[in-house]
Amino acid sequence: MQENDLKPQEPRTYEIHDDPLSSKRQTVLVLEDNTAFAEALKDTLEGQDYSVTVVPSGVEGVQKILHSDFDAIVCDMVMPNFPGDMFYRAVQNSRPHLCKRFVFISGHQDNPKVTKFIEEVWGVVLWKPFKMRLLFDALETVTGRSK
Repeated sequence: MQENDLKPQEPRTYEIHDDPLSSKRQTVLVLEDNTAFAEALKDTLEGQDYSVTVVPSGVEGVQKILHSDFDAIVCDMVMPNFPGDMFYRAVQNSRPHLCKRFVFISGHQDNPKVTKFIEEVWGVVLWKPFKMRLLFDALETVTGRSK
């Protein structure tokens, strides 16, 4: 036994939250090339206590998911150079556990390629324009969080 072992230990302090399940802010990655709409989504979600990261393209989205885990991914289907379906496939290949966390958004409900893809992956989709309450409901569906 060493001399240090005989010293009284410092008291420990623990932080106890009123609701331990809600103590961690859920993280959302938003892929949206329309800057104004992306900022509106970010402001609204942060107002509901989500931690939001916004990127304007699938390429930047892939970089984010390779370095971080997200509780939900809100993904625009139609973006220049790297659309939502390509981003989803990249996530499927690199971080497949994230695929159940997608909420797809699109203003192209009449595009057969978009609708076929959504059906193939059994995706949660919101057609623009949508009410923010629908986005909150979709996020609750993919994260299990309820307000």
